[in-house]
Amino acid sequence: MTDRLASKDAFDRFQRAAADRWQRMWDGDQLVVSVQVDSSSVAKGALRVLAACREATAGTNAIVREVSGNGAMWMEPAVEVKRPGEPPIVYGWIAAEDVPALLAGQLRDRAVGVRGTEAFAGIPPLHEHSFFKHQLRIVMEDFGVIEPGSIEDAIARGAYSSLAKVLFDMTPEEAIAEVTAANLRGRGGAGFPAGIKWESGRKARNQPKFVVVNSHEGEPNVYKDRRIHEGDPHKILEGMLISSVTCGAERAYNYIGGEYPLAIKRFRKAVADAERLGLIGENILGSGKSVEVRVRTGGGAYICGEGSALMYSVMGVRGQPRTKPPRSVEEGLWRRPTILNNTETLANVPAIINKGGEWFSQIGTSNSAGTKMMTVQGPLKRVGLVETRMGITMRTLIDEVWGGMRDGHVFKGVQTGGVSAGPITGGQLGYAVDFDSMTEIGGMLGSGGFVVFDQHVCPVDFARYLTAFNRVESCSKCVPCHRGNPALVEILDRIRLGGGAVEDLSLMERTSKHIIDLSLCGLGQVAPMPLLGMMKSYTQDFLDHIENHVCAAGSCPISATRVLAAAAD
Repeated sequence: MTDRLASKDAFDRFQRAAADRWQRMWDGDQLVVSVQVDSSSVAKGALRVLAACREATAGTNAIVREVSGNGAMWMEPAVEVKRPGEPPIVYGWIAAEDVPALLAGQLRDRAVGVRGTEAFAGIPPLHEHSFFKHQLRIVMEDFGVIEPGSIEDAIARGAYSSLAKVLFDMTPEEAIAEVTAANLRGRGGAGFPAGIKWESGRKARNQPKFVVVNSHEGEPNVYKDRRIHEGDPHKILEGMLISSVTCGAERAYNYIGGEYPLAIKRFRKAVADAERLGLIGENILGSGKSVEVRVRTGGGAYICGEGSALMYSVMGVRGQPRTKPPRSVEEGLWRRPTILNNTETLANVPAIINKGGEWFSQIGTSNSAGTKMMTVQGPLKRVGLVETRMGITMRTLIDEVWGGMRDGHVFKGVQTGGVSAGPITGGQLGYAVDFDSMTEIGGMLGSGGFVVFDQHVCPVDFARYLTAFNRVESCSKCVPCHRGNPALVEILDRIRLGGGAVEDLSLMERTSKHIIDLSLCGLGQVAPMPLLGMMKSYTQDFLDHIENHVCAAGSCPISATRVLAAAAD
């Protein structure tokens, strides 16, 4: 077991040793097999592939590693193989029974790309594949490269060097100035500048102070923060520690959705390893700074993604939002100053400290700097997690990165902003994906979760699903949200069942306005937005249900009602 690192010199020596070990592994004559294991690949048999690789290499000097997925869920389970004298090659669609042939070099037809700059044996570099070529990976840089459970791997790749820089080479004011210069905006959806939040937290007079990470993803189709925990938990942890040291907090909490067991396991392992090395706790690296890190898990309530509700949950109180002001940087956990950031936001911080805020600000657009992690679901040829520059168009994402629609499926729209915004249609795909551009057409970047839907999806039925989600997840504290969303669901059900009237459309608009204007927190204030967006973009579908009693997609109960009525006649 490695002794606790008591100084920056000790950390530097440990980092050099880790980097040397890392280089020897890749330059040596050993077979290195890296199996990509994450919460989606496990469901496809990745653990069986890992076990088969270990069994096949038993008694040899081969190294079998458990890494995370690289975001390309469409080719899972994936395995990277580094043979002596060859670059690492990533193979997709590997089953446990394929392992002997894979290790024998007989599955070149399943090689997706070379992890490197040049082609090898006719296999192109991975970054030339259309899924990867538009990506710029800052947070996801080491996904599929390091073992998430190995702090030595992370440090070999530069982890915690930014923390050491903040501890010994920068003042807190200088660190905040870099975050401010980067124009790093909150990646949880609100887009509030992190530098302003940190500055307010540092200036707050009350003690103690706290740092909180919002890792509670509760929206359908949003899983980016889960994948950061599974792929590189040390980036999150380093960001937490930098924020704590900079803002003067001695305790930090990471609030993770309880439905993410692998994410929780890997992050807790990262915390335990960092404590063992002296990167967390009393007198970090002999700097005189002390930070404790705690993990709290949610119980599945979407409302606990709202900042004040999250803090109540951390404190063991029922998660419900409160009125503001005061803001959390003034009164948060236990009525003390609390700096709350999204997971992806903090995971960007180490790179900003290392390379400078000016470097980060030149990526993306003028108002939306940096990169954004985005997830997708729908009938696309390639689904998965990507990290691209802010400002990429939705058309590029759908047609090139995600490969376009599968055969037999015709694009109809893409739901944006999770459950907090409206859809965009085919004529709007040229808009930039950033914090501001899509709002002009009723869309929203939000957390970066998108759902592409085709001709088989009914906008009325989809609107009902999104509205029902918000109805169920309402905390019931304020009347407009608690009563208004169920009323909208009732009206939509009436339309879906063939009993709707044209007047229902204006009734839903009025009801939505009351919910938006009078609700206490962000959930209610955006809950009707998907419905309003569907009504605006697909008005004819709503009128067909009401006036003609027809669901073009054939997914609403109104279709079955018509069939039964015809049979009765």
